[in-house]
Amino acid sequence: MAGPKPVRGHLFIGHTHWDHIQGLPFFSPLFVPGNEWDIYAPKGMEGELQQTLAGQMQYTYFPVPLDSLGATLRYHELLEQTVAVEDALITSRYLNHPALTLGYRVEVGGATFAYVTDHEPHGRTQACGRGQAEGWHHPEDSRHLEFIRGVDLLVHDAQYTAAEYPSKIGWGHSTVEYLVDIACDAGVKRLGLFHHDPMRTDEQLDRVVEMAQERAARLGSPLEIFAAAERESIELAGRASRRMRAVGARPNLTPVPLPAELSPPTRGQRVALAIRHEPTARLVREALAEDGLVATEIGKLSELPLLAEEHPALVIIEHGPGAQDGMEYCRELRAMTQYDLHDVPIVLVVDATHPEDLARGYLTGVTDWLVRPFNPAHVRTKARAWMLRSRLRWSPADLPANEIDRIAALEELDVLRAGREERFDRIARIAARVLDVPVSAVNLINRDQQVCKGMNCEGPDILPRAISLCAHTILGRDVMVIPDSREDERFGDNLLFTKYHYRFYAGVPLRTSQGHAVGTLCLFDSRPRHLQPEDHQALEDLAVIAQRELQEIRD
Repeated sequence: MAGPKPVRGHLFIGHTHWDHIQGLPFFSPLFVPGNEWDIYAPKGMEGELQQTLAGQMQYTYFPVPLDSLGATLRYHELLEQTVAVEDALITSRYLNHPALTLGYRVEVGGATFAYVTDHEPHGRTQACGRGQAEGWHHPEDSRHLEFIRGVDLLVHDAQYTAAEYPSKIGWGHSTVEYLVDIACDAGVKRLGLFHHDPMRTDEQLDRVVEMAQERAARLGSPLEIFAAAERESIELAGRASRRMRAVGARPNLTPVPLPAELSPPTRGQRVALAIRHEPTARLVREALAEDGLVATEIGKLSELPLLAEEHPALVIIEHGPGAQDGMEYCRELRAMTQYDLHDVPIVLVVDATHPEDLARGYLTGVTDWLVRPFNPAHVRTKARAWMLRSRLRWSPADLPANEIDRIAALEELDVLRAGREERFDRIARIAARVLDVPVSAVNLINRDQQVCKGMNCEGPDILPRAISLCAHTILGRDVMVIPDSREDERFGDNLLFTKYHYRFYAGVPLRTSQGHAVGTLCLFDSRPRHLQPEDHQALEDLAVIAQRELQEIRD
């Protein structure tokens, strides 16, 4: 903290196990009067972040209580979401660990960095690094790959080797082999191996790094690999060097608040269980009870009074020989419209997962899998993540089927480096005036960014693709309209709505002469509204003009 004082800073905590927070009482800037710190961590189902941090600073353990620190502290509890801190966007994603844990992806100044602690692959057969040859069959592993895709620097848990993993299953950590494979697949540029096994010597750790480097070389990847170490400083290309701001300046440092409706699940919520193996059923019931959740047994599909009387927050079904066909059970539950289970997580308990089972399971509506053996802590953590995630009304757009060709077509236009241009600002101004909206923009969708080419007002030139509504628009052929975000389960908690207080969005794809959707002409309004047929036509007509301008740049 060599910059001017007092300072304002932001601390993001992956989870609150002691090995991840025990340094907090020794972080000297927290003791300086006038300093201000915002502290972020996963939102739990019981207990507040402040209480958790204060627990390790009780008199028995530490001479200075948390509320006696000199700095002003503010606490923020996160789900899977994106928060804006000054000009940085931080996206959080649940990890697979016995404690509720978040990884963070930071995007600022054209540089990207991902910090992923304590994460175990979901597909156990691929945990030893066989995923690249077979494909990442578990959708959560595919989702993890997309979370780290293309980052300039990835600092990731790599505690075990493949040889050590079989005796560590369920402990919540990655193998080096898995990490190298998924980082290569994701196009990561630099990889810092992190969360080293404390039993390793320096010489053993050097050998682990060499093994990882050799594996990346065999895969033909230029991935740079090193062991993360204390006091090491890394500067990323594209990121402007700057000191921390003085408190007096305080420009746009307030994080985006968590929407009020995203309160954690309350104690007493019901979980429906269809588990015939009594030892497993007892373990799951007792684990859920620790969080105040009520487990109720459900039997045959014809005997489901629970689902008719109370909407369960989670359904857990046993699948396999001697139990039942859990996938068919899941399919029929999803089809029972009288129970409205389309948004409820349904999890299968199995002894092993195979690629063909995973493919069939997700087609029938399975949310995830609990693979035996598992312990109560694992059940509690997974249940929290499933239930908390299901309450967040937003998800990133899928990639178009022709993504590789689409990106090639966009790069061929050679328009990304030019920034905003008057010709596109003009189109946005006309669209805003004709369609009576406060904001209109011409946006292009790159690999991991939304790039603004024109806007009728001041606004961000670059946003992460993960929060882009236009990234959803390019998946279709027609105008995409969100009449009222507060009533839309798909997008209600998207950062663009919660931060800027928009309610309405409409966008039309912009296509190249080959038909590739490379961007959009879009509209925003703070009022809910519907587009009339003549409005649709006007938006499409202006989109044609924008498409011609893009083509002229190429020609």
